[in-house]
Amino acid sequence: MKSQIIYEDNHIIIVNKLPSQIVQGDKTGDEPLSEMVKKYIKKKYNKPGDVFLGVVHRLDRPVSGLVIFARTSKALTRLNKMLKEHTIRKVYWAIVKELPPQEKDHLIHYIYRDTKKNKSFASVTERKNSKRAELIYSHIASSDKYHLLEIELLTGRHHQIRAQLAFIGCPIKGDIKYGYPRTNKDAFIHLHARKIEFIHPVKKEKMTFTAPPPDDPLWEYFEQS
Repeated sequence: MKSQIIYEDNHIIIVNKLPSQIVQGDKTGDEPLSEMVKKYIKKKYNKPGDVFLGVVHRLDRPVSGLVIFARTSKALTRLNKMLKEHTIRKVYWAIVKELPPQEKDHLIHYIYRDTKKNKSFASVTERKNSKRAELIYSHIASSDKYHLLEIELLTGRHHQIRAQLAFIGCPIKGDIKYGYPRTNKDAFIHLHARKIEFIHPVKKEKMTFTAPPPDDPLWEYFEQS
């Protein structure tokens, strides 16, 4: 757990999630990252009783990267407000096989969710129960077979990046749910929450964090290029 901690203070803790981990408990019964972080805090600071830890946001299980947790209720309330107001800047890396139509673009779609399939769909027109979804992508590198996109997420919808990239014909490598032809080993997908920027909820200082991608030859190639 210690190797995954990017930053910690009395108010927040930033963790680099592995693609196999879940942020909060689900029907699988697997131990969530939130519980692992609680155990880490309890042991490190020798805390008696229950440890408070607020989940500010989540990442899908097959996705890796930065997750913010709040260590106090004050920090959680303020971070939740910032998330709602879209003042937490989130930047992702995604590896795709097909080049997008443009080098850089601002995508605006309407996302609607099928809860039975746990899948979201992007549409260019608004429909019942859909939500506006926006992101900006840039093509920043290529290998002989794959392309690295940097994505700034402007809204936070269910499976938003996965659905929007699939809609423009660029499903993320390994993401069979959204149209990629085959899975990756261990069922992870090449989507990584690379960078996060926000004003500290208590100190009021600008905070910027960057997380290395998981150990994987393709990620290593792009990180070094």
